[in-house]
Amino acid sequence: MLGGLAKSFFGSSNDRYVKSLNPLLAKIALFEPSLQAMDDATLANQTVLFRERLANGEKLDNLLPEAFATVREAASRVLGQRHYDVQMVGGIVLHRGEIAEMRTGEGKTLVATLATYLNALPGDGVHVITVNDYLASRDAEWMGQVYRFLGLSVGVIVPNLTDQQRRDAYTADITYGTNNEFGFDYLRDNMKYARAQMVQRPFAMAIVDEVDSVLIDEARTPLIISGPTDDKSDLYMSVDAIVKQLVPDDYEKDEKQRSIILTEDGTERAERLLEAAGLLQGANLYDFENTQVVHHLNQALRANQMFKRDTDYIVKDGKVIIIDEFTGRMMDGRRWSEGLHQAVEAKEGVNIEPENQTMASITFQNYFRMYPKLSGMTGTAATEAAEFYDIYKMNVVTIPTNRPINRVDEEDEFYKNTQDKFRAIAKKIREHAMKGQPVLVGTVSIEKSELLSEFLTQEGVDHKVLNARYHEMEAHIVAQAGRVGAVTIATNMAGRGTDIQLGGNVEFRMLDEHPELTAGTPEYEEQAETIRKEIAAEKEAVLAAGGLFVLGTERHESRRIDNQLRGRSGRQGDPGLSRFYLSLDDDLLRIFGPDTLFAKMMRNNIEDGEAIGSKWLTKAIETAQKKVEARNYDIRKQVVEYDDVMNDQRKVIYEQRADIMDSETVGEMVEDMRRETVNEIVGAACPPGSYPEQWDVQGMKAGLSEQLGLDLPVEEWLQEDAIDPEVVEERVEQAADALVAEKQAQLDPETWTSVEKSILLQNLDHHWKEHLATLDALRQVVHLRAYAQKTPINEYKQEAFSLFQRMLDQIRQDVTRTIAYAQFQLEPPPSLPDLPDFITSHFDPFTGDDDTRDIDAGSLGLIQTQMPPLQIVRPEAPELGDDPASWEGQVNRNAPCPCGSGRKYKHCHGAVA
Repeated sequence: MLGGLAKSFFGSSNDRYVKSLNPLLAKIALFEPSLQAMDDATLANQTVLFRERLANGEKLDNLLPEAFATVREAASRVLGQRHYDVQMVGGIVLHRGEIAEMRTGEGKTLVATLATYLNALPGDGVHVITVNDYLASRDAEWMGQVYRFLGLSVGVIVPNLTDQQRRDAYTADITYGTNNEFGFDYLRDNMKYARAQMVQRPFAMAIVDEVDSVLIDEARTPLIISGPTDDKSDLYMSVDAIVKQLVPDDYEKDEKQRSIILTEDGTERAERLLEAAGLLQGANLYDFENTQVVHHLNQALRANQMFKRDTDYIVKDGKVIIIDEFTGRMMDGRRWSEGLHQAVEAKEGVNIEPENQTMASITFQNYFRMYPKLSGMTGTAATEAAEFYDIYKMNVVTIPTNRPINRVDEEDEFYKNTQDKFRAIAKKIREHAMKGQPVLVGTVSIEKSELLSEFLTQEGVDHKVLNARYHEMEAHIVAQAGRVGAVTIATNMAGRGTDIQLGGNVEFRMLDEHPELTAGTPEYEEQAETIRKEIAAEKEAVLAAGGLFVLGTERHESRRIDNQLRGRSGRQGDPGLSRFYLSLDDDLLRIFGPDTLFAKMMRNNIEDGEAIGSKWLTKAIETAQKKVEARNYDIRKQVVEYDDVMNDQRKVIYEQRADIMDSETVGEMVEDMRRETVNEIVGAACPPGSYPEQWDVQGMKAGLSEQLGLDLPVEEWLQEDAIDPEVVEERVEQAADALVAEKQAQLDPETWTSVEKSILLQNLDHHWKEHLATLDALRQVVHLRAYAQKTPINEYKQEAFSLFQRMLDQIRQDVTRTIAYAQFQLEPPPSLPDLPDFITSHFDPFTGDDDTRDIDAGSLGLIQTQMPPLQIVRPEAPELGDDPASWEGQVNRNAPCPCGSGRKYKHCHGAVA
């Protein structure tokens, strides 16, 4: 009560913060007259002057008022758009590394130019992150006019660019692109073999558009680069056929967690079916030998029972294409992980593509936390303010609207079932459309949008459907959704990037009605002027009818998505109306709503077709949404906790790679590895405090032969009186150094350094890839340790640390062994086979949900490697004969093949032995 009273007198902390920026706004306004008096060349030269002042030690904050005033004047001249004062406030908030929450239609795209320009002045590069390629290209071209006028360079990162084009774009002062493109470029850069091949430069600042969508919604799912593994199509088809024979009593579903498990009876039935199909080893499904079969069985169950066609995915041109749950867009080229996508392909009877193995991955949380300065903007962030601060240390500042909001938000209406609800919606839409009011209808899935479309057709209402099936026409449909009597059904309105202008949009009408005309010509302007007059008349008619009516067909899991839909109405002070229609069949109520509250009261007391509305019910719905939001936050937090473990290791590996690439010589590093290997071999054979006769001489000789290619007279050394482990270690080191020096003498210093770098990087990458696969498998099963009263994340940390230490040891041993056994042929090496295209994906490791939006061309995944101009050949060991058939049992399956191919024995002669 006292808090409310204080707020009424002094305003909220947000209000006070915004008010505190008024003196800064006044300073910006003081520069306006002098800047308006400048000609274009003088105004553009301001950038040169600002950079000189920075070079002389002046701070960015001191430049802010004059720089912001310069951008305002440049935008006014180039775009014909002058920043409002509230937009200047938004720019200040962005510059300070905070989140600007601004309503839809308040001009966030223009706001970003202020902070982007100011922070681009030092020349370190500013990344502007958008949610899709269309917006990245549009904003780079549209706002790029302002930057280029002021002398700054602008780049854009979209699919299908070459490495050189990407490098040029990152070298620009300002670079636009999607979160996925930036993240994948970072991962790909850290898989390359030379610094010159990398495309990104050190991070400076990122400004994220639709920051809640990027840093919250998509943050559940890491970015992953993977490569193909063996084909198992027959196994998927066989398991799918078995799963389709199971009945509902054979499994238990948990729709909240999107998981499914077999019951005891179901397990027995599955065992019999698998046994009959010849897929079961032994009689028990959960024997160790059947681990892979159990995994495929579980994924096939999920695919058949938890993933719905036209909701989670569609089948198009014989391919399963995932639907983004947040935007309703198709995510062509994206695949679920852990064999789930293959299971869905088997379910739908389409061609099954091979699984992939993780080669590099990172979460958005850890990617964006690498930027020294991070800020963002969106229409809906306040509900997630705590998470933004906890994860990214960013405050959310709500910016006032330029004009008061005139939209009316009506109470929700509740119906008994979906049929009643959709009938009522169709009648309501017809009623509003007949009086000329445009209607925007929000649905949660393609299935629901097409069902509603059928109801509207029965009512005789002309309408357009915007969903993943027709997203090619997306911008055109959205742009005209504000015309008189227009009815538009949208699967999701988050991040569409095109404003709904009452009366229509001039540019899009010209594209639709006069595609043959070119902008800027007299003919174009003549037709455009006619359309402008028609739009002005239509706008008056729409305003008289009450503005845009936003109708939600059900509540989303997140209040933010509902607010984004509502925010489409009432832009820049226009009148508007919004209302949500709900039923007991809605997923949110069915899964998360308390049974006692809704089911008993509504099923028993409401007649078919009858509706009720109450603030109490609306409040109950918001409570359910808060529960879902809290659960989703827990999921994201869990992803961060697990990735934080890997992130520390990733930093070590990537820094090590960078050091190797940047070093003029890596001889000391290789020598240290060799010394540690010698120390380990001698230490294991000669324990401290033991006598020479107790030493494991044969074990030492075997280790020296295998790891260092040495055959030393250790038995003779034992005859000496003063022999001790330190003396043995010193002699072995000298012998190993002499062997390497002999090899080094065969090559010039530059080539030798190239050899060492190549061996280091290839071993590092190989073992890191294997380590990632091991951690993926560990994360899938570590939760089972909770049954032993152990905390899974703590267990994961301990196991991951041990695995990492083991990996580092293995890298050291393999590098030492490779150099010891290497032989060099100075003639040109045979041409290397083309590397396969790597696959980029963005999936949830806990649920399998894929959350990637943009098509990432396969060619982009190809890692161009620069191998040294020589060939490394491992000779056969002395004790092996020339006949590969005799090597079986004498060569470790994971050791390099003695033939010198460079592949593992099990993949070379061991595969055919």
